[in-house]
Amino acid sequence: MAVKINPRKLRGPWREGYALDVQTTSATFLGYNAFGHPEFDTTRSPLGELVYQLKYRGNRAGIPEIVDTVAGFLRNWKIKVDGLVPVPPSNTGRKSQPVAELAQAISERTGIAFRDGCVKKVKNTGELKDVFEFGKRAAILKNAFAAERRLTEGTRLLLFDDLYRSGATAAAVTQALMDEGGAAAVFFLALTRTRSKL
Repeated sequence: MAVKINPRKLRGPWREGYALDVQTTSATFLGYNAFGHPEFDTTRSPLGELVYQLKYRGNRAGIPEIVDTVAGFLRNWKIKVDGLVPVPPSNTGRKSQPVAELAQAISERTGIAFRDGCVKKVKNTGELKDVFEFGKRAAILKNAFAAERRLTEGTRLLLFDDLYRSGATAAAVTQALMDEGGAAAVFFLALTRTRSKL
């Protein structure tokens, strides 16, 4: 069953893009823990909570709701695409890769071909969750992705990610798919966005 969302259009090098909702609706600073890290009392959107539970708690129970929500949105968006491309993970050591797993499930539900191998991360950038400025993130991500032209040339692709923060990662992957990969068009869909991207 789909959850209620508040889609927002995203600007970038893609032809058209959306984030389905915010990740968090509020965060109250509680203080610092014993290791000096800030702690917050965080409230998430319904979709944000499902994504958080999957990504950080390994709770897969919300996958059907996430997939139903995306499928419903895609029915209304009415774009024509040849494939669904998950953004390559920044943490390759993670046992399960939620973005690829969700993309596979969305592909099975919607009939959009799953195109996992058409773009790869070719430069180790580490995780960027603590790098907030777009310019710094873009510099780190320069030449970080390579597209497989034989899989992307002339195609219309839907790039998919779980969280839109600055847009630098999605922009770098889009450019690789368009420039190196020769894609005819790239659309972008993120499940959630940070509140700074309101």
